Amino acid sequence: MSNATLWWLVGGLLVVAELVSGTFYLLMLALGAVAAALAAHFGANLTTQLASAALIGGLAVVLWRQSRLRRDNAEPSELHLDIGETVHVEAWEEQGTAQVKHRGAAWTAVGSSDQAPSPGLHRIQAIQGNRLVLEKI
Repeated sequence: MSNATLWWLVGGLLVVAELVSGTFYLLMLALGAVAAALAAHFGANLTTQLASAALIGGLAVVLWRQSRLRRDNAEPSELHLDIGETVHVEAWEEQGTAQVKHRGAAWTAVGSSDQAPSPGLHRIQAIQGNRLVLEKI
């Protein structure tokens, strides 16, 4: 059996394992096996085949992980239904924060500008972690 056939079988097994487990990382490693199979078809030696499998598979895993991290860290503002809602600030603390009630829960709020915060009605401009960013209305 030729090296190319073995690499195609390894790639196929990785795809099947991905379908069973549901993780895309095995699919990225299957891309590395496909690269090694193509290298074998072009007559590369075993060392080059292994290097191409490791390089392409490893690079695909790293790029997939980075794209997942970017996507997980990006929070589109249209998903926060609270943005644009109004809250009443009774008093600001010295640190520039305030405790406000919103939807029945107590939230820590911060001002969106460098101006001295003042009590009154504010609009939720953004949500940073567990803090509301407010702008004066």
